[in-house]
Amino acid sequence: MQKHRNTVEFEVYGKNALFSDVLTRAGGEKTSYPIPTYEALKGIMHSIYWKPTIIWLIDCVRIMEPIRTVRKGIRPIKYGGGNDLAYYSYLEDVRYQVRAHFEWNLNRPELEADRNENKHHNIARRMIERGGRRDIFLGARECQGYAEPCVFGEGKGAYDNVDMTYGVMYEAMIYPDEAEVLEDKGQLTVCLDQPVMKNGIIEFERPSRMPYKRHIRPMAVKLFGREQNNFTGLEEFAGGDVFELGE
Repeated sequence: MQKHRNTVEFEVYGKNALFSDVLTRAGGEKTSYPIPTYEALKGIMHSIYWKPTIIWLIDCVRIMEPIRTVRKGIRPIKYGGGNDLAYYSYLEDVRYQVRAHFEWNLNRPELEADRNENKHHNIARRMIERGGRRDIFLGARECQGYAEPCVFGEGKGAYDNVDMTYGVMYEAMIYPDEAEVLEDKGQLTVCLDQPVMKNGIIEFERPSRMPYKRHIRPMAVKLFGREQNNFTGLEEFAGGDVFELGE
């Protein structure tokens, strides 16, 4: 596994998790995938630290606890008002080690002045130490998660000697402001892949290279900057040179 200069490593854990297919989230009963999706891990990374200047790429995840499920009766709100009764199948007592790195968002030239690799890397590491800038959820709002620093690969994992191939799963969304290839520009794109676990570790392809993609609908890029009065990141974290890259 390639390790990048601006790599971050952390452990995320919680009592329950619900990593579901976006197509099944509209209503009714929900069942979690047995492993976290790329998009769920990216969402956790965004809760830890996100700026429109950067794109977080999830490199790999290590499954630390046995995969167990629990079924719970839920009373979700019905679209027409009132409550309904449904059964959700959650993962129980989950713990994962995650490795990720960031790249510049080249679709946002207006934020070029904010491309300070050392600054963003240092802030991300500090936010991991503090458990994230925002609340962390493991796939669903009701599944609270917690993050802390770790060394990826340390400790005993539940599947350290297990290889396993999963079926085709929903993995990620490519939003137009993160599109890398011409065919995905101006589109909301859903990506599917077939994850492979080797010794308890699942390595991810970047979304633009996942084998199955479909454009859902056209979508414009949201602009950030001083003119839009919606981004103060150019001045917000001046300095921040506590750590050196490559440590």
